[in-house]
Amino acid sequence: MTTSDPTVGTPASLPAVLIAEDDPASRRLLEGTLRRWGHDVVVTIDGNDAWRVLQRPDAPPVAILDWMMPGIQGVELCRRVQAQGSPAPPYLILLTANTQRASVVAGLEAGADDYIGKPFDHDELRARLIVATRVGQLRRKLADRVRELEAAISRVKQLHGLLPICSYCKKIRDDKNYWQQVEQYVSSHAEVQFSHGVCPQCYEQIVAPQLQAMRDARTERPRDT
Repeated sequence: MTTSDPTVGTPASLPAVLIAEDDPASRRLLEGTLRRWGHDVVVTIDGNDAWRVLQRPDAPPVAILDWMMPGIQGVELCRRVQAQGSPAPPYLILLTANTQRASVVAGLEAGADDYIGKPFDHDELRARLIVATRVGQLRRKLADRVRELEAAISRVKQLHGLLPICSYCKKIRDDKNYWQQVEQYVSSHAEVQFSHGVCPQCYEQIVAPQLQAMRDARTERPRDT
């Protein structure tokens, strides 16, 4: 069942869309349709212009690319975008009059995320854009998580290999041949802060005898007369 209301089922936050179409009539129709639906639209008339826009940091997250157009063709644009290896690439929809299986497979293998036939059906295009919006949101969230993970990993300095440590004072020699206390060395090589305490064994063997010696000394101290 179709609907004449283009906003039904459309996500609240609509992505900007890049159009790359050399045919003036098709370009105006596509642009007008997208603007009525609430999308910001960036219009280009050939593949070279589209490629320049796609390389910008603020490139639209969705691109509708005509397969056959002057300059860089749509399928080649898909290959170039895919080769960039962006963590959150634009969602690429190929617009083509050739919807035979072999051509569709070739476009998807080149890096296209979806395709739509020419002339396009409004309801089908709207459905494709809803999918593009959802996938784009997921890609951005995943890219954010990857950046957070990379930042966390960069903050963690791993301790590995052999550590030269003094057999008597237990100081550690660093890579600049300086001797440091264990806690100082670890603190400078990892995100660690130390809270000092006394383990039970050291308390029984060291602290307790020292306390007892202090008590004995006070007991044996001559009283003032």
